[in-house]
Amino acid sequence: VQLQASGGGLVQPGGSLRLSCAASGFTLDWYDSGWFRQAPGKEREGISVIESDGSTYYADSVKGRFTISRDTAKKSFYLQMNNLIPEDTTVYYCATNTGGGLRVTTPLDPLGYDYWGQGTLVTVSS
Repeated sequence: VQLQASGGGLVQPGGSLRLSCAASGFTLDWYDSGWFRQAPGKEREGISVIESDGSTYYADSVKGRFTISRDTAKKSFYLQMNNLIPEDTTVYYCATNTGGGLRVTTPLDPLGYDYWGQGTLVTVSS
């Protein structure tokens, strides 16, 4: 199982970015996948998850601004980020739960995910 995140960069406040996560070694829509972020000195937090049945979840901080999607033909999932604010600046990670993560009470809990891509840095600044 491998996940490859891309799409980070520098964007002005109010701008948009789309993060991509290319998956290999497993069938993407069999498992829950998501995006997480971690600022320096802080715990990793769940931003958005798409479950195997297509259900989606969002952290309150990004609800209405971010959209998660999945393209099984391209073996990828995405995070469309609109109306970005400086507080969104940090490293973003993609992850998939193939069953090896901990049992958690919310799909946004990073402890429930066992495979992780490398991070991609998003910087929101004027």
